[in-house]
Amino acid sequence: MPELPDVEGFRRVLRACAKGRTIQHVEVLDTGVLHEVSVRRLRDALEGRRFTEPERHGKWLLARTGGPTLMLHFGMTGQLLCADPQDPAEAHDRVLFTVARDRQLRYRDQRKLRGLWLADDEFEVARLLGGLGPDALTVDRDDFDAALTAHRGSVKTVLTDQGVLAGLGNLLADEILWRARLRPTSRASELDEADLGHLYTHMRRTLRSAVTAGRVPPRDSWLTGHRDDPHPVCPRCGGPLRRTRTAGRGTVWCPRCQ
Repeated sequence: MPELPDVEGFRRVLRACAKGRTIQHVEVLDTGVLHEVSVRRLRDALEGRRFTEPERHGKWLLARTGGPTLMLHFGMTGQLLCADPQDPAEAHDRVLFTVARDRQLRYRDQRKLRGLWLADDEFEVARLLGGLGPDALTVDRDDFDAALTAHRGSVKTVLTDQGVLAGLGNLLADEILWRARLRPTSRASELDEADLGHLYTHMRRTLRSAVTAGRVPPRDSWLTGHRDDPHPVCPRCGGPLRRTRTAGRGTVWCPRCQ
C-alpha cells in the first residue's frame, strides 16, 4: 500500500516527467477512478495548462497547474509512472496525461480504491484535505506531542489515523514503533516525555531513509525486511517476532524489544 515515501516518490516522478510541460491530451481509460469530476470536465480543465511544482500532503499528491489542481490518492495499489506515449497501455493504466511527444504520465491502479479529484481552487483543495492532520514528514515536535497525547487509543492506531497525522501506514507505524522500542498497544495519551521524544526522533529518521529509497525498504536491518518471513525473528535481538492485530490491522512487533 502506498505510504508517504511512495507518494513522495510519485511527486518526484511528476516533477521530473512533467513540470513546466503543457498537458496536450488527457485520456481516461477507466472512469471508475474519477471522483466528483467527469471526463469532459477533466479534459477541459487541464488540456492546454502546464504542470507546475507538485506538492504532497500525507498520502495525497497535488498536481498543480497554476489553475485547477489535480488531486491524486493512490489507495492500496495506485502508482504514477512516466512512459512513452507510443508504448501500449497496460491493463491497469486508468488515466494518461500526454505532456510531450515522448512523455506521458500514467495513473495505474489495479484495485481502484481511490483515484483522481479535480480542485478548481484552494477552497476545494482545503475541502479535500480538510480531515487530515499535519504531514508526518514536516510536523514539528510540539504539534506531534499534542496530536498524540490528545488521543486515548493505542499508539499504533493513533499513528495510522490520517486525521491525527497524515502519511503513516501500517508498515511505517510498525517500523517506527519497533525502532522506538514501544509496544503498539501502548496508550498514546500515557506516553511520557522520553517516549514521545524517542518516537518523534525515530519517525523522522525512518521517514528520511524511506523517502530516499522511495518506499518502506525491506532491508535486513529493518523490521520490514522480516515481517513476511515464515518464522520472523527480530533483526535487533534475534527473538521471535509476534503477529497480532491492532484495531483490525496486521501488526508485527518484538515482545522482547518493545
